[in-house]
Amino acid sequence: MIDPTLLRTDPDQIRLSLQRRGLSIDLDGLIEREAQLRRTRQEAEETRAAQKEAGKEIARLEGDEKKSAIAEVGKLAERYKTLEAEAEELTQSFEEQWAAVPNLVDPSAADGHSEADNVEIKRVGDHPVFDFEASDFAALGSSLDVIDMERGAKVSGSRFGYLKGPAVILEFGLVRYAFDRLIAAGFTPMVPPVLVREQALYGTGFFPGDREQVYSVPADDLFLVGTSEVSLAAYHTDEIFDADQLPLRYAGFSSCFRREAGTYGKDTQGLFRVHQFDKVEMFVFCAPETSVEEHERLLEIEESIVGGLGLPYRVVNIAAGDLGSSAAKKYDIEAWFPSQNAYREITSCSNTTDYQARRLKVRMRGDEGNRIVHTLNGTAVAVGRMILALLENFQQEDGSVEMPEALVPYVGFGRIG
Repeated sequence: MIDPTLLRTDPDQIRLSLQRRGLSIDLDGLIEREAQLRRTRQEAEETRAAQKEAGKEIARLEGDEKKSAIAEVGKLAERYKTLEAEAEELTQSFEEQWAAVPNLVDPSAADGHSEADNVEIKRVGDHPVFDFEASDFAALGSSLDVIDMERGAKVSGSRFGYLKGPAVILEFGLVRYAFDRLIAAGFTPMVPPVLVREQALYGTGFFPGDREQVYSVPADDLFLVGTSEVSLAAYHTDEIFDADQLPLRYAGFSSCFRREAGTYGKDTQGLFRVHQFDKVEMFVFCAPETSVEEHERLLEIEESIVGGLGLPYRVVNIAAGDLGSSAAKKYDIEAWFPSQNAYREITSCSNTTDYQARRLKVRMRGDEGNRIVHTLNGTAVAVGRMILALLENFQQEDGSVEMPEALVPYVGFGRIG
């Protein structure tokens, strides 16, 4: 969450951020609620101090004076209990409202309120030119018998599928291809839990706003993660780093689960937005003054992975109104999909500044006391989408698909089909 002291010191910064996101929040109400909370706490502290002072006096008093003093201490004790209860109620109410306020938008994030306002930074690679009638990824997956959505729907419902045969080898080849590059870049590989407690999702900013996108297991008070960002961020909950321990860089492989509520018109045949997929995710804990540099570094790594596969792509700066709650700034890499004559997102990376770490209480020691660290996340490989992009861009006239040269050592074959 945002530092609540900004409500007193710089509320206009919050107003501007909300305006850029296109959100309407009763900020004046929050300012008054926070001020009321501080007044109540202060009065409670003063009442408690008066109670203690009056208690000290009782020992030297006698008779009616002592009875009167005891009665006064009792009144102060009751008043203190009342004020503490009021402060607790105000705290809960304020924190519930404050938790819904998204991170401050970075000044360099693109302006606008939808993905149409995203700003293209650059394009890399040439679009493939086919001298035959090209197929889309759905047709290719079916004709090559490497993706079976029909039986996936029979077993699990819509937006589930089976990877088969060479596509399975391709998945794990992509994962190892990504890990080799990430390990060389100083990332520690991880396989984190995919079931987490509610605090992990609250701490990363997915709750309360994105609760409808998350699968829950009510009997065990657990939730399935939509990205290993959640598990990796929560790994260091309530910990304090020494400055020389940072940055800490993790690369997590996990299955991911998303309900994708409200997104059913946004892709082709339920293949692009599925309920279950595998992903290698980068996550970084760093000092606040280095997070901008770390963000650019994550983007460079993502570009090296996508570019190393020979996919044509572009990089976009995401519009403020299209940012997730925790992100101050986000870049997407979009690969070219010939069947749609369009670029589609295959990776993203976000600087969440101190928003997640403040909720998770992740700090670092400094000369002037402890500070909240910054956190960042980025997709190294979203395996399903990457496979779809490879199928379309490297399809051949005979219906087969060539493997990028960089992947051949990882999969052991140069062609599917």
